[in-house]
Amino acid sequence: MLDHEEKFLFKEETLNLANALAEPGVLDNVEDLLTDVITSPRFDSEVFTLERSLQVMLGARAGATLVGLLTVTPDVFDETAEVRIPPEVQERLVAWRARFGLAIDNALNFLNNPDGIQGHNFSTQIAHVDERQVLQGRLTLVRYNNEPQFFLADAGVFFGLVTDILERLGPYITSDTVEPETVQKLRDAVNLIERRSGVPGGRG
Repeated sequence: MLDHEEKFLFKEETLNLANALAEPGVLDNVEDLLTDVITSPRFDSEVFTLERSLQVMLGARAGATLVGLLTVTPDVFDETAEVRIPPEVQERLVAWRARFGLAIDNALNFLNNPDGIQGHNFSTQIAHVDERQVLQGRLTLVRYNNEPQFFLADAGVFFGLVTDILERLGPYITSDTVEPETVQKLRDAVNLIERRSGVPGGRG
């Protein structure tokens, strides 16, 4: 719960936010922005810029306050009921928190902890696209909170991803960075790809 000083500051910031949201058309504009972010295929990256977008729309203080209210703990959010703000603003805040709050909070936590991957799994499947067979991969990343995130793409996408990762890690690798058995697995995997594809990997 908030102490006396925190309650005063909370009230001031909430009133400032309510005044910004009370401007004609702003409630609908903010809801459209939140909906666009939550439904975007680039959700994680969109969330990263959400606060800035809200600050442009509402002002620096109000934009930051809104993100805070959407992701704050329930007992703190309940304090808004004690602040005299227009009923339509209060109704939207409650609805936005219920609809968007958890997803935004999880995404922000993940972005603020980019090392939060504790495991992964990868599987393959054959998809039928336009009367042809397409090799696809399914990558599952498991976050530290045990929440999985899935990615499905054609094999070429994952080959590009692996190539990019190796090229970017390569210049900084030392003997302490990678195990010999890992290097051997990589060598075996490349040899297998060469045999199966008929495409030699050597440089001419």
